[in-house]
Amino acid sequence: MPPLRRRLAFGTIAMALFVAVLDGTVANVALPPITQDLGVSPVEAIWVVNGYQLAVTVLLLPLARLGEILGYRRVYLTGLGIFTLASLVCALSRSLDMLIAARVLQGIGAAGIMSVNIALVRFIFPASRLGRAVGRVAIVVGVSSAAGPSLAGAILSVASWPALFLINVPVGLLALLAGSRTLPDTPKSGQAFDLKSAVMSALTFGMLISGVNGIGHSEGLVLSLALIAGGLIVGTVFVRKQLKIAEPILPVDLLRRPIFALSAATSVCSFGAQGIAFVSLPFLLHDQLGRSPAETGLLLTPWPIATAIAAAISGRLADRFNPGRLSAIGLVLFSAGLLALVLVPSTPGDADLVWRLALAGFGFGLFQTPNNKILITSAPRERSGGASGIQSTARLVGQSLGVALVAVMFGLVPSHPLTSALLLAAALAAAGIVPSLLRRYEAPKTAPSAKTLHAEETAAGG
Repeated sequence: MPPLRRRLAFGTIAMALFVAVLDGTVANVALPPITQDLGVSPVEAIWVVNGYQLAVTVLLLPLARLGEILGYRRVYLTGLGIFTLASLVCALSRSLDMLIAARVLQGIGAAGIMSVNIALVRFIFPASRLGRAVGRVAIVVGVSSAAGPSLAGAILSVASWPALFLINVPVGLLALLAGSRTLPDTPKSGQAFDLKSAVMSALTFGMLISGVNGIGHSEGLVLSLALIAGGLIVGTVFVRKQLKIAEPILPVDLLRRPIFALSAATSVCSFGAQGIAFVSLPFLLHDQLGRSPAETGLLLTPWPIATAIAAAISGRLADRFNPGRLSAIGLVLFSAGLLALVLVPSTPGDADLVWRLALAGFGFGLFQTPNNKILITSAPRERSGGASGIQSTARLVGQSLGVALVAVMFGLVPSHPLTSALLLAAALAAAGIVPSLLRRYEAPKTAPSAKTLHAEETAAGG
């Protein structure tokens, strides 16, 4: 692609991805004014958050597969259009039912955006610049997910809650206009869409994530465990079905490859560690260390800033050096930063907190970019959608797992829950260091097709 069109195409992806990830967090801050304005209980209003997250999670892999069949550009722009329209409906909602329905629709659109964004990047940038491109995606995701609460608080200080959704409309329209002119057409497999597998995928991830979130929000242990058990049962049947398909919705053909499976697993662990930290740190700063809400927000800012800087640096390095080793270095720094937060003095100064938060954020950013590059380039080119779907799914599963683990720590270690949670986060980050070092990565000159991989694995006995 010509340089100007390439920049505009990536700008489209960045704008849409920013608001899609952001909307997964801003609604949490808006729940109190929503409950007051609509006259509903907090228990009822929680579905404003859960509806969006569930819609995104259950549709990521089916829409990634649909992108391989119909083309990533079509799925992306359709998702962006649905997201933009749903954002307007959210802003105009005057009842809880209408708002929840609009949020589910918004989540469907966000799933279209998130499911194929990395796959599109692979077709926008040449292989020699892919690391830098993936680094930019990591910057967008990291900054939007970390800055969501602060940005939402700033908007709510000058406007009512509908403004949180209304600002998506001009951004979405601009991204649609630019995307329709600049996003590339990608190869289409033309195969039939496996609706039965899509339903099983939705049920598996929907029940698992609902159960994990239920534990995290203390919504009933028996029901949460029942949902998790149901998800595991359906998931077992689902996986067995996918093993018999050459190009499945759940990319078991890719997960059979050790480098891909290790990269996905370490991504879950790192986002789990980040999820634990993002839930624990506000309590640590506000409740334990006595910082005001404004000070807490400002003190958390070094994390996303350091993540953005590290993602930009590691993106360039990942194009020149072994990304597996870069990932391991990032995990070492990430784990060290979390451990340093555990060892923070009882009466720390701001500088004591800032360097620890910056170290953790820098390590997280340094890990994510090369790890994501390995994920996307270790898959055949026509299976980029499956790899992109797994990348986004790993992030959401990890974050949900992190929230649930914090709740578990509050129950198991009531005397020191925050310290225990951060120690667990450091352990999760450290768990991927050795696998990252052991990954043998070579960027393939010509990636084998998914059908070839399936035939080779079948001949070798799976």
